Amino acid sequence: MSSKPDPKDAKGVIIKNDSFLDKSLRPDNWTEYIGQENIKNNVKILLNAASLRNHPPEHLLFYGPPGLGKTTLAYLIAKELGSQIKSTSGPAIEKVSDLASILTNLEPGDILFIDEIHRLNKMIEEVLYPAMEQGSLNIIIGKGPGARVIQLELPPFTLIAATTRIALLSAPLRSRFSGGTHRLEFYTEEDISKIIKRSANILDTNIEDGAITEISKRSRFTPRIANQLLKRARDYAEVKNLPLSYSTVNEALNMLGVDNIGLSTADKAVLLALAEKFNGGPVGLNTLATSIMEEEATIEDVYEPYLIQCGLIERTPRGRQLTTKGYNHLGLIPPNN
Repeated sequence: MSSKPDPKDAKGVIIKNDSFLDKSLRPDNWTEYIGQENIKNNVKILLNAASLRNHPPEHLLFYGPPGLGKTTLAYLIAKELGSQIKSTSGPAIEKVSDLASILTNLEPGDILFIDEIHRLNKMIEEVLYPAMEQGSLNIIIGKGPGARVIQLELPPFTLIAATTRIALLSAPLRSRFSGGTHRLEFYTEEDISKIIKRSANILDTNIEDGAITEISKRSRFTPRIANQLLKRARDYAEVKNLPLSYSTVNEALNMLGVDNIGLSTADKAVLLALAEKFNGGPVGLNTLATSIMEEEATIEDVYEPYLIQCGLIERTPRGRQLTTKGYNHLGLIPPNN
């Protein structure tokens, strides 16, 4: 049975699958990594100092909303050092033996990247402490009076961790990231436009300046979302046989339900519930979640941060409340009170 041939574009060039494109859009050096200048400068000093001492850099922790480049930073650091990177996540490390297997398979100078580290089991954290501080792994064999501790020496390595919820990390774990704890900020529209232009070049896509600006406005100041919108607009343009212009992008993103400031249908459902069901609020999170049939954690972690950042809703001691700007965005008149 013959396999399906790879799809080709109008020029006959093989089109890669988007799952690989996500990887190819990652920057290869500091120059290509746009934005986060303060973090870049601090990390470069750390890497250069470690190189002068001929020693692996100290452990690093990156935190901030999803899609801002925490994973990209980890891979870029590994590339700059010429080191191998072993990647895993907090939920994937279920047992102490899982962590032991990962650590004992590291080579000298390797980088271990743990995404969503706040979801590590507390018992596993206890095993991680001596590995980070002393380069040793303490394993307990047996139970009861006959139990004994075996100490395994680990090769020098650097742990780079990322989290979207730093408050859930225990204080002892946070304090062991001696290389620094860095918060990634949302990007400016100017930086997002540069990222879109670079990604379009990698995707071999001709895009007009007006289209770049429109995608940037709707990207929620987040590179990952900007690249996703770019690829979906590119798909729409290719299927409809249209140039990737402002009007094409506008049509494509409106069809996706992304409005002029990047709000999705789900975001607007939160705003409409506050306006129409609760007279603008304030209303408790549980009640709001029930009214739109959504989980509380999803509203709190996914929808609220951007809505608050845009000034469309606010948190008060009595609950969530729609602002005047929120009413205006919905095209509604706020109540007199």
